[in-house]
Amino acid sequence: MLQKYAFCGKIGYNLAMGKTFCLPTEFYDRPVLTVARDLLGKRLVRYLDGRRISGLITETEAYDGQLDLACHARSGRTQRNAVMFGPPGCAYVYFTYGMHWCLNAVTGAEGYAAAVLIRAIAPQEGLDLIAEKRKGIARVLWTNGPAKLTRALMIDGTQNGASLTVREPGLWIEDAAAIPEADIHKTPRIGIEKTPEPWRSKPWRFLATGM
Repeated sequence: MLQKYAFCGKIGYNLAMGKTFCLPTEFYDRPVLTVARDLLGKRLVRYLDGRRISGLITETEAYDGQLDLACHARSGRTQRNAVMFGPPGCAYVYFTYGMHWCLNAVTGAEGYAAAVLIRAIAPQEGLDLIAEKRKGIARVLWTNGPAKLTRALMIDGTQNGASLTVREPGLWIEDAAAIPEADIHKTPRIGIEKTPEPWRSKPWRFLATGM
């Protein structure tokens, strides 16, 4: 039986012919912890000037709505975090420390304001373009952080609010092989040392080992 998928904005069918399929909205319309775990091993794609730049997602963090005191939504809706309150499957791209962009995927029901921070990828395509953007930096350090991967893939605020389920914005996430549970490591989230407990210690950072 053929399975339906969202094929980069259209309905396609998995015919096992090497085609790649954008993750559909339904993938993101689930609890943020589930999405954060399941995004490991999926392929983040940037399309620029007819070229694909991509990498497999190796590290994520979950931020779970207004009750999560480490989440941007903790103080309610603002101009900065408005995309988090929107529909699942959108890119929430924010500027931090006056110098870095970070990419998140909005999850759950519209209005809930949860998102997955994509913290690292393993580069696959467009390596020459990534090398140019990360000139003088060892390959192992090209995309091993949220600000590093946005710099390498040329992601910035112009993608804020774009759908990750279609090709048109030039930024999407494709289906790829699932990561076995044995190859997933969980830790507390990074950079939230001032956040009170229990939020500071929740093991909501997910890493794919061996990639």
